Amino acid sequence: MFRTAAARLAPLAAAVLVAATALPASAEVVDPAPIGPHQYFYGFVNGQTGHTIIKMACYGPVFPGQTGHPFPGQTVEVRPVAISSSSASIGYTGSGGGPIAVDLGDPSTAARALALRYYGVKAEIPATATLPCYGSGKVTFTPVADSWTARQATVLVDYVGQP
Repeated sequence: MFRTAAARLAPLAAAVLVAATALPASAEVVDPAPIGPHQYFYGFVNGQTGHTIIKMACYGPVFPGQTGHPFPGQTVEVRPVAISSSSASIGYTGSGGGPIAVDLGDPSTAARALALRYYGVKAEIPATATLPCYGSGKVTFTPVADSWTARQATVLVDYVGQP
């Protein structure tokens, strides 16, 4: 009887083993979760938390001070960090928690309040934002709730005009 039960369970055990090895080993998948108080977070621009590129719809030779609009389909998001770090690019929600405002460096975007309310949910960079056609800058992710312990996260970006 034991041999019959083992024979029946062998295919099931093999299927479980195959399914378990097919799962991704990274923790990159983040379920949407509300942003709360006392949480560390990373800001992401186009999927990168370090130095990244924002592609600009600026054609032909560009001149100093020229501005344009970013191509559609580029995104920003925030993801939680399990532990604190001394890295300057990690933010902290402070005692207030709640939404995180994204500052692209365009005053008109700030008026439209580009704010992220959930971890792991991407928001599109507005194609109407006015940004440099080339050069470097930073995108800041600042907790909206006023708290003296809150700290913004930053992502360094290069603005690149497309030919």
